[in-house]
Amino acid sequence: MTAMLKFKTISTLMLVGALMLGACSSTNPYYDPKRAHHTPNGFKNNYADDLNGSGSFFRWQWERFGKTIPAPIVSLAPVPADLVAIAQPKTAQVTWVGHATALVQMSGFNVLTDPMFSDRASPVQFAGPKRHQPPGLSVAQLPRIDVVIISHNHYDHLDLDSVRALASLPNPPTFYLPLGADLWFKDHVPQAKVVRADWHDEFKLSKSGQVLTLQLLPVQHWSSRTPFDRKATLWGSWALKTADKTVWFSGDLGYSKDTLDIAKLHPVGFDLALIAVGAYEPRWFMKGQHINPAEAVTIHQEVKSKKSVGIHWGTFMLTDEALDQPMRDLAQAKSAQKIDDQAFVLLKHGQTMAF
Repeated sequence: MTAMLKFKTISTLMLVGALMLGACSSTNPYYDPKRAHHTPNGFKNNYADDLNGSGSFFRWQWERFGKTIPAPIVSLAPVPADLVAIAQPKTAQVTWVGHATALVQMSGFNVLTDPMFSDRASPVQFAGPKRHQPPGLSVAQLPRIDVVIISHNHYDHLDLDSVRALASLPNPPTFYLPLGADLWFKDHVPQAKVVRADWHDEFKLSKSGQVLTLQLLPVQHWSSRTPFDRKATLWGSWALKTADKTVWFSGDLGYSKDTLDIAKLHPVGFDLALIAVGAYEPRWFMKGQHINPAEAVTIHQEVKSKKSVGIHWGTFMLTDEALDQPMRDLAQAKSAQKIDDQAFVLLKHGQTMAF
């Protein structure tokens, strides 16, 4: 890449960052002054709401100017999906599609997390972070999805083309999403059936005699899709529970006391936790909004997860670590914290694991 091209690339990123970090000027239609995380213009975190602003973003872009992020030294190619097992699961299982997208199958329910099947995590498909490899499953290969859970509205977690494709299926799923994201769906995917949620709200679904309970839980992060809507919509993690299995999907999060609060609400713990392990460098900038593998291992222990799978890595180049760096950092963190190697694993794109 020439110096001029690098300059243009960084300039574009700085402009996008400045827009995304712009002050919120909207009005929160769900504002409840009795709820501490509500504000007249949107929402805030429980324990730290001074996450890095535009000045820090510019510093990050300046410091990374001219740097080359190492290419992966480990193959991140997807494996062929086990379509037979996915079509007729014999046990509770999870399939990693890529990034924060996973297919969770338990007690007869098929749940999809933060669907992202597009080539780029961006408002447009001609620019922005590009996929390193195709999704482990295509929309056409999915079984009938009962529920889609959305953690927040950043472009790598809420993708317009992906949710439109899912909402257009002959027997479409119901989308469960944080407050405010329902208004975006109303404008952009009006045919979708959506259920909005505030922190701690619970929902029950019945199917073939089984019941699935969903609950939106607080984590430390933020939201934005335009220059004017920072924190205008809510964000969160999701707990899933059936008669015999429990799952926690972290979404994006910075390390905070929220995970200890989750452990108090769910003292038995989780059979499976899907925990973000990527997009964490440089720490001075990302620490408030994205955990690193060491913090992910700590959270694995805090929420009492029997089995954890790392997500949010190896798919899109979003920050300054190599795409495969989470593999090495997670291995080191497990060793340092004396966690069994098989208690917290990384899957290949398309790989299915029973839990």
